[in-house]
Amino acid sequence: MTIAPANNSGKLGSRRLSNADALSMYRECSIHELGKQAHLVTTRLHPEPYRTYVVDRNINYANYCTAKCIFCNFKADPPGMNSGRKDLPSGYVLTLDEIGQKIEELKAIGGTQVLMQGGLVPAELIPFEWYLDLLRFIKKNFPGIHIHAFSPPEIHAFQLEFGMSIRDILLRLQEAGLDTIPGGGAEILVDRVRKKIAQGKTTADEYLHVMREAHKIGMKTSITMMFGHVETIEDRIEHLCRIRDLQDETGGFTAYISWTFQPGDTPLGRVGQFAPDYAGPPDGEHLVLADANEYLKMTALARIYLDNIVNIQSSWVTQGVKIGQLALFYGANDMGSVMMEENVVSAAGTTFQLTEQEIRSAIEDAGWAAKKRNCYYEVLE
Repeated sequence: MTIAPANNSGKLGSRRLSNADALSMYRECSIHELGKQAHLVTTRLHPEPYRTYVVDRNINYANYCTAKCIFCNFKADPPGMNSGRKDLPSGYVLTLDEIGQKIEELKAIGGTQVLMQGGLVPAELIPFEWYLDLLRFIKKNFPGIHIHAFSPPEIHAFQLEFGMSIRDILLRLQEAGLDTIPGGGAEILVDRVRKKIAQGKTTADEYLHVMREAHKIGMKTSITMMFGHVETIEDRIEHLCRIRDLQDETGGFTAYISWTFQPGDTPLGRVGQFAPDYAGPPDGEHLVLADANEYLKMTALARIYLDNIVNIQSSWVTQGVKIGQLALFYGANDMGSVMMEENVVSAAGTTFQLTEQEIRSAIEDAGWAAKKRNCYYEVLE
């Protein structure tokens, strides 16, 4: 099956790719054909002779979490909650001074932004004013640092814990210094899947509602997908469809980032040790351990399908530098973050790390100039 790109928007032929088209391409096209078509779209959208990256640091300000995600080994049960898991770490909440020290270390290597995420933390452990104080602290002491923080599940948890509307929460966070919102916690935006792997988190509609409200107040966000667990291919395409539909409505997504489920020693990764009611997807398909081939195939399909999202990041953090580099030929135009610190994926057992020079070398060895960017994909050099 071949559907050739036709214009600079990335749309294919004379019409937009449908869900049925995407499913057919996944099933019928070779990885090489998908890669070729995705690369054509990418070079139309990004004809410049460079590819980009960002220098930032992940700061997980707290790991207490009320959700019961069976793909996560990072969370800790809040006091009084017993998830039944014996493998969880001790809980913590970082102090402002500890966070400030981490940002000082980021600045020392030329970093420009922080990605801050935590668990779904009960109000008795962290009051809402703490989050505002955190933002004000960073803006006062590190005015040049972009704050990319609080995923939609966290924002939704704020609504439940503090009794405010999503819009009011976002406006207060924005006023205190929040710049943009990361797309973490999307997993697969299909509720049947979310109920199996992410109990206690948002529904798909709740997740997208946070994104919509953020976009309405002028706040940009990224969007993600974690695949290769209990979802079907149709679920993946439905996820992409919901993203594309919201982007049509708001135009607020700066980039799409995907990665494969990292099993490690997580409950979802232990064969036969799924959630108590786990019975597999309706068709019996089980996609644990999506490999590099699957990652590149889905990156290419996303690039072809998401004709209204300009940027796609490569996921070297889960795939390693060579596959991350190869993704630049399968739809990605950005190598993502140097990621000075990463705790969540590494807790599941994946520990790829790169310096800024190594990311630059990966881009340059693939044939492009390497350019540092900000969160809005604006080149800084």
